[in-house]
Amino acid sequence: MRRLLSGALGALSLLLLAVNTLLCCLPLLALALLKLMLPLPAVRRRIDPLLNLIATAWIGANSRWLALIQHAPWDMQGLEGLRPDGWYLVNCNHRSWVDIFVLQRALNRRIPMLKFFLKQQLIYVPVIGLAWWALDFPFMRRHSKAALRRRPELRDQDRVTTRRACAKFALLPTSVMNFAEGTRFTPAKHRRQAPPYRHLLKPRAGALALSLHAMGRQFQSLLDVTLVYPDGTPSFWHLLSGRCGRVILRLRELPIPPALCEGDYGGDSAFRAEFHRWLEQLWREKDRQIESLLQQAREFALTQNHI
Repeated sequence: MRRLLSGALGALSLLLLAVNTLLCCLPLLALALLKLMLPLPAVRRRIDPLLNLIATAWIGANSRWLALIQHAPWDMQGLEGLRPDGWYLVNCNHRSWVDIFVLQRALNRRIPMLKFFLKQQLIYVPVIGLAWWALDFPFMRRHSKAALRRRPELRDQDRVTTRRACAKFALLPTSVMNFAEGTRFTPAKHRRQAPPYRHLLKPRAGALALSLHAMGRQFQSLLDVTLVYPDGTPSFWHLLSGRCGRVILRLRELPIPPALCEGDYGGDSAFRAEFHRWLEQLWREKDRQIESLLQQAREFALTQNHI
């Protein structure tokens, strides 16, 4: 019976998500077509705030009903003092697709809407792909190491894409979202990489470095977010069916060293090494924080079991 109720709740949640998406996409796509037909800066300045407003409403509606069906508490700290009219570079560890919904719920209307770097193939997703394009989500092409060895010029494609995206971000307060690990954490990936971290994969510096080089001076600060799921990493279905478990989010607002906004990551090996040292220090601190949060969660669970 419990599984049936959970499945029914998941199906209802999926229906609500689909309906909310369609209702918001209709006006968004109408504005997207206008933006496509009239690619003028003056038009963009008027349409982009409306597009972001629609997307913010979509996130707000999703966050409200998702909050209602979660049985375990969400412990979110460090959200004070953020500004919806600022420019932020947001960096987070990556465990699940659920991360995106958690980040959206935590940060919606506290900072400008998060803009993610997406795989190029996602632009072809019906309806949503065009919506992401209209909202200026940058689409990145991923190339294998073998392809890059054969054609080194392919490295420039993502650099050009990032610069173009950041040029658009400079026109309107924006939060640029980056998962530095580049992929979701799994035990198998962790074993293959053998990183010097217990709870994280090795961070990839390229996207962060390109974003900072393109508009680092405009970013107000770095928002370093740490996500922990003490009851195990939830799937998207767990979220929809109210079985996400406990969620812990910790946010630190950090200054961005000015020197990291000025160097040539691709062409200056000394700068690249310095950038890696800075990011690896953030990652060591994040790994220790995750271990501490998991230990606190275990101790709390033991205390509750003895009551």
